[in-house]
Amino acid sequence: MMFKKLNNLVGWAVFLIATIVYLMTLEPTASWWDCGEYISTAYKLQVGHPPGAPLFQMLGRFFSLFAMGDLSKVALMINVMSALSSSFTILFLFWTITLLSRKFVKVGDDEGLTGNVVAVLGAGAVGALAYTFSDSFWFSAVEGEVYAMSSFFTAVTFWAILKWERVADEPHNFRWLLFIAYLIGLSIGVHMLNLLAIPAIVYVYYFKKYKPEPKGFILAGVVSLMILGFVMSLIIPMIVKLAGLFELFFVNTLGLPFNTGTVIYFGLLIGLIVYGLKYTHQRAKVVLNTAILAFTFILIGYSSFFLLIIRANANTPINENDPKDAISMLSYLNREQYGDWPLLYGQYYTAPIESYEDGSPVYVRDDKKGKYVITDNRNGTKAVYDSRFSTIFPRMYSNQKPSHIRIYKQYGGDQGIPIRTTKPDGTSEVIYRPTFGENLKFFFSYQVSHMYMRYFMWNFVGRQNDIESQGEIENGNWISGINAIDSIRLGDQSNLPESMKNPARATFFFLPLLLGIFGLVFHFMRDPKDTWVVFLMFILTGLAIVVYLNQTPYQPRERDYAYAGSFYAFAIWIGMGVLFLYDLLGNKMGKSAVTALAVCLVTLVLVPGVMAVQGWEGHDRSGKYAASDFAKSYLAQCAPEGIVFTNGDNDTFPLWYVQEVENFRTDLRVVNYMLASGDWYVHQVGKKVYDSERLPLTLKPEQYNKGINEYIPVLERVQGPVELKELINFVASDSDQTKVPLQSGERINYFPTTKVKLTIDKDAVIRSGTVPESMRDLIVSEITWEIKQNGLFKNDLMLLDLIASNNWQRPIYFTNPNSVSKVLNVDKYCHMEGMVYRFIPVLATDYVQNLGGVYTDGSWELLMNKAKWGNLEHPDVTIDRESYRNSSMAKQSYVRLAQALVNEGKPDSATQVLDKGIAFFPNSKVTYDYYMLPWIEIYFKANKNEKGAEMSRQLMNRYLDDLRYYNSVGQSYSTYYEHNIQEAMAVLQRLAQMADEYKQTDLAKELQDAFSAQVSLMGY
Repeated sequence: MMFKKLNNLVGWAVFLIATIVYLMTLEPTASWWDCGEYISTAYKLQVGHPPGAPLFQMLGRFFSLFAMGDLSKVALMINVMSALSSSFTILFLFWTITLLSRKFVKVGDDEGLTGNVVAVLGAGAVGALAYTFSDSFWFSAVEGEVYAMSSFFTAVTFWAILKWERVADEPHNFRWLLFIAYLIGLSIGVHMLNLLAIPAIVYVYYFKKYKPEPKGFILAGVVSLMILGFVMSLIIPMIVKLAGLFELFFVNTLGLPFNTGTVIYFGLLIGLIVYGLKYTHQRAKVVLNTAILAFTFILIGYSSFFLLIIRANANTPINENDPKDAISMLSYLNREQYGDWPLLYGQYYTAPIESYEDGSPVYVRDDKKGKYVITDNRNGTKAVYDSRFSTIFPRMYSNQKPSHIRIYKQYGGDQGIPIRTTKPDGTSEVIYRPTFGENLKFFFSYQVSHMYMRYFMWNFVGRQNDIESQGEIENGNWISGINAIDSIRLGDQSNLPESMKNPARATFFFLPLLLGIFGLVFHFMRDPKDTWVVFLMFILTGLAIVVYLNQTPYQPRERDYAYAGSFYAFAIWIGMGVLFLYDLLGNKMGKSAVTALAVCLVTLVLVPGVMAVQGWEGHDRSGKYAASDFAKSYLAQCAPEGIVFTNGDNDTFPLWYVQEVENFRTDLRVVNYMLASGDWYVHQVGKKVYDSERLPLTLKPEQYNKGINEYIPVLERVQGPVELKELINFVASDSDQTKVPLQSGERINYFPTTKVKLTIDKDAVIRSGTVPESMRDLIVSEITWEIKQNGLFKNDLMLLDLIASNNWQRPIYFTNPNSVSKVLNVDKYCHMEGMVYRFIPVLATDYVQNLGGVYTDGSWELLMNKAKWGNLEHPDVTIDRESYRNSSMAKQSYVRLAQALVNEGKPDSATQVLDKGIAFFPNSKVTYDYYMLPWIEIYFKANKNEKGAEMSRQLMNRYLDDLRYYNSVGQSYSTYYEHNIQEAMAVLQRLAQMADEYKQTDLAKELQDAFSAQVSLMGY
């Protein structure tokens, strides 16, 4: 059989393997994090978070049609799209490796099964399958997110330039370049990571068309960066920015209707393109003609973003940032809601602010006036820092959180340089500025090592577990499986306690890394030009992203998925490693097909084979419905027409998914408190969506516009608590007396007190059914609280407006009352109903500070009869880190309900609740920890002594196992576990005390003996 056919056959076989693997391990519904949002926006073609992924959404909508009307299968079909995107990535990776290999391994298109043919095909298979089973890529392949499709575009683009290289001297070669331009344009509608392949593409072109020499090599690099910058900084934003400028001129200056300027602009742009193509064609300017065509094809691909403008104008339920026109679209593309960060020059985290500069004014479409009006001049909105505290290449810049500063000092050092500064009051102060050496130390030790190299090692050496890490010895590290090596960094790994064993643990024994390093060296020796091309891909999709992102400490999740392109490039070298071994053995044994086959089979088993076996459990999401089930459990018990306040991604996006896709509880309004800081979001909650009426708000929509009421100072101008409704009316007033002046001369609204009162209309409460009949006599006459921050932001104002205007007509819930406590400190009036807390004018029973009390009837109905938790209790369903974390929260609901039932004199009901919680979250899946102490005590209180004793022993054995390990690692490592040791000892002591308190004599002695033995062993 000829090589060409074999190349296709083996490539599709590898594709089939990857497809089967990904479909077998696919999550059948929405996953955590952004997946719920992406699936929701794809299914109904809505507007997701900036900068958008319109092509992903359109293709996702197409795949959702294969659900055949079964709404529960929509997410599965979109996940299948990710799986197929990933397996096609593997296919093109295989063909990329074989294309590169054939440049230095002689193989003809018509050649049969020779040693060289087998070696090249084997190299492609090993490299592609190694990437198939790599940690980060496999993770993205089985969920409905953009990174799998982004990898697909990167793979096809890189393969396409290699295909162009083979026909570069033929007349039709430019077709491949235009195809690449189109792919680049399309990829922008998925994720901009694909653009980082541009420099590698330029060097392939340079090496093919020119004789390499130092000057040309450098010039090619400059040109590649210019093209990258042209696409990222000119095509993507400037196309839209110019449209916005035209729109402002034609609407505001000439008085023409909205969108006139945009239409004229795009008409001129198309006209210029047509003229340019005609002109260059007539004058036979081939290169310039091709450049204009390439620009045109990029624009055609980029045009997918019109979807967002079209759907924003349709006012879809999810319409983030509401990019209805060119002006708002530019803000959307620039991700303005996320702010910016210093890159090449900027301040250190200790830098004092010297002054403020003006920003760009904010224009908002005003349909009444028929023009765009400035709602915020942004005067004095950009901080100017003391130049003595600024540096080139700033890495330690964030002072937003104390945790950021702590990590800066931990990884970079905190010696600094003392600098005397003058404070606003005229007094002086000495502030320490980090040294540039400390800045670089943080860059290399944290941003490069911790936030990139650790991820790289996860993929090609092994992963300790899936617990987020800030450098702890027991969490999130890379690990090889060779104890002699791992123990140097992490302590002995051969006798881990059960509590530290994790389904995401995978050990590859350095095999993929070593094969890749061999391949890199061999590739460089045989073809340094292509090695440079692959190296560029490796660096630009790895370390260059590290530099650009300039990440602060304590990211909300691990960010390894952002560097999948870098791992893709390394997988090419894993394939080259097969050729190295073939060459090495072939020189001694002869380069026969048998030698090549032996090398391929051994490397297949030892690299992708080991990676598959080790990584399977941690990546198998089959049968898991955690995110969607948890979301339904949040909403299931809420009263009709309720309003549910959420905060983060994982208590918002899954809820959006079950409402938008599965049509579950569409009468409820989910309000993300963080998003409500945006004017667009407040405007949206002021509209009816599905079966949910608009939120009752007193302030007019325009009073929530961008630039208006962004910040409202809270001042002590009035003594005693003031009625909340009066305060909202005070802010709503246009009177100059309700304003305070700023230094700029602008006058803004303010709150005249920190003490707030909400008078309760008892009749309205009873009429609305807010309070159960059994609680009606407990309704309070008023609720008072104190605002604990110096000012209110837009989301704070919206919340207080809602509370003042609602008058108990609609139920209000919080997933976490503590999240709003600085503004609405009413947790004493929040009652747990399953997974959410309802705000009612009755003091909570079984109150826990910052959380609230427990309404047992509502909680019983959900936790005992309605709740499902994603099949996590099943032995064959893998529990991931985010599901584990949310399971721990759900367990707290069970134990809080049980405690409340005990307090009501219902011990039998309490034990039923605990039994149910344990059935859903058994020790084998959600390991018992110190949070189980209240469970044990409730069992004892309810006279279920056998169950209490059994759980006590399970908890004791867990912590004795932990202590055994801590004692075995030696003093140099046990110090890292000091907090864990203290926790274990405290739990053992408390277990003994409880057993004694509840007259469990034998158990108490057993526990006390265990505790005493550990005290002696520890030398306390």
